[in-house]
Amino acid sequence: SIAQLTDVGSFDQPESDARATVYTDKTGMIKAARLLLSSVTKVLVLADRVVIKQIINSRSKVLAILEHLEKVSSFQEFVQIFSQFGNEMVEFAHLTGDRQNDLKDEKKKARMAAARAILEKCTMMLLTASKTCLRHPDCESARINKAGVFHRMRLALDQVIEIVTDSRSNGEHKIHPTSIYADINEFKMKVEGLRDNLHGIAKENLTTMLEIILEHTEDFTDSAYTSHEHREHILELSRQARVELEQLVAVWKQAQCLKAKEATEDMELAIIKTRQSMSELRRELQNTAVESAGELLKCYAEHIVLKALKSAGVEGNLEALAEGTSKLSEQKEQLSETSRLLRHVSGTEPLEITCLHAEETFQVIGPQIISAAQTLALHPSSKIAKENLEVFCEAWESQLNDMSILLKEINDVFEGRRGEKRAYLSLPRPGKHSANLKLVKAVKLDAEEQAKIAKLGLELRLHTSDVDAETERWEDQENEILRQAQSMSSMAYSMYLFTRGEGLLKTTQDLFHQAEIFAEESLRLHSSLYSFSNQLEEDEKSSLLVEAERFPALCQQLQMTCRTPVHGKAATFTKVDTIIQETINMMTVLMKALSLCYKLLIKCKVDQTFMGSPHSWRGNQLQTVANGETLEGKNTDTFGVKSLERHMANLTFLESK
Repeated sequence: SIAQLTDVGSFDQPESDARATVYTDKTGMIKAARLLLSSVTKVLVLADRVVIKQIINSRSKVLAILEHLEKVSSFQEFVQIFSQFGNEMVEFAHLTGDRQNDLKDEKKKARMAAARAILEKCTMMLLTASKTCLRHPDCESARINKAGVFHRMRLALDQVIEIVTDSRSNGEHKIHPTSIYADINEFKMKVEGLRDNLHGIAKENLTTMLEIILEHTEDFTDSAYTSHEHREHILELSRQARVELEQLVAVWKQAQCLKAKEATEDMELAIIKTRQSMSELRRELQNTAVESAGELLKCYAEHIVLKALKSAGVEGNLEALAEGTSKLSEQKEQLSETSRLLRHVSGTEPLEITCLHAEETFQVIGPQIISAAQTLALHPSSKIAKENLEVFCEAWESQLNDMSILLKEINDVFEGRRGEKRAYLSLPRPGKHSANLKLVKAVKLDAEEQAKIAKLGLELRLHTSDVDAETERWEDQENEILRQAQSMSSMAYSMYLFTRGEGLLKTTQDLFHQAEIFAEESLRLHSSLYSFSNQLEEDEKSSLLVEAERFPALCQQLQMTCRTPVHGKAATFTKVDTIIQETINMMTVLMKALSLCYKLLIKCKVDQTFMGSPHSWRGNQLQTVANGETLEGKNTDTFGVKSLERHMANLTFLESK
């Protein structure tokens, strides 16, 4: 269409002078527009290249300092170089964080998040491992521990560059293993295609695809951690899938012999049975992986083996250390295998990548904990060796926590609760339009605090899922009350992401600003509910107002919490905890109010009069303003605009993960 519009050749026809003048002007305009578009495209491409170049240069600086750090032989030299290293890592975190937010490919975004998580955790490991090695230069286990950290950081840095440049250092593209979930979906799609095209795929190809899927199920049936009941059920469903495919192939051949143009009734039935058998197999594999992971996480929640290793190291008890090492190695294999099974059934490519990251992390950190414990056992009085072991144990515990969150997200996919969240843009994206803004000091949660707040975050996530499920029932998606509820749910979801160290809210200051805007939106919802109640009969109006009047008090409480100044790390963490809890309380009331509104709309059938059209609702708003009753007393500004202006100057964009 653009080519036709800008085809000036169609104007080269003899016309009158007046007509020719019009065409000449139009031709000039089109040429100018094309030049403008071309220039804008070139600027964008150039800007992208500049960003990539900045990341590459920053990574080169980090690598250069890593080389120096690995070779230092004195504490004084190490402290000086590590200070430079910290500054360069902060800059690298800024650049890669902005790039991650700009990525459109979800797989690349997940890989970038994994690489940046490794770099963040390894920075502290590098500090303690290097100090331990400097304190005990003749200790082989300390050298092994240190070398492992440096190697992993280099791999993560390489992965970042591979993502931003869309290439690999060795010139070859790494092929990630396929998952059963994806293979089954592709198989079912091919089978479904037979309805319209009997010759769209060869019979041998379908058989091969099924055999590959069943071969992958051996990861489940051969696992020592799969229960006997699940193993037998998987084997039975695998046999059933083969039988159904054989039946499909038989009726398929008959249809081809009859020269049918589309699937016969027998073939339709065979297709349905084949697809159903594959769905049942996938469901059983999902249940097996999820149950296995859940049991393991419960079993290891107390971190008994880690505590035993710490005690053995402090006491210098080599026998107890050997026993703890054996148990941790077994845990490592269990968790790695469970991560592999979860990857098979994760349901989305980003979650597959997260499962791969979990598997690799357990495989790497397990031996590093053992080497750190061995160093401490050889030097029981060494404070730095003890601190080093603590750091690696915390990384293990953090990964277990990440795995519990991953398990919850996979469950959300199974139950259809995972959906695309609306982008909430009241907060500017990190690094955008902020070059001249004065940054304020903000606090980031450490690993222990992040783990504590994550549990509360999961509760908030459940509430957002419930609200999202409720909003999907509404027929009129332009309904004002519904849109305000969706905005609140989206903001609550961004707070949940903060508890995981993800999303646009990078610091506690960002969270406090978001919570204030959340409270403001809930006040708008209260006004909308009040206006809606005026259209109802007295009994129905009273029931709705009972729920609606809960919002002002909760909003005031949340706003007071957000605006209360705090000093110190402990007070800041308490404030974060309180804000998340108060947001959960607000979401609980929101869910009740939404459910009641839906019932009242159905009963009163007013959705085509009062709530049916965004235009009529806006008209009611304008009429209300004309009568001197604004939605918030004095604030009828478009949602988010004034909030954006008010908070722009105070935002900080430090990356957390």
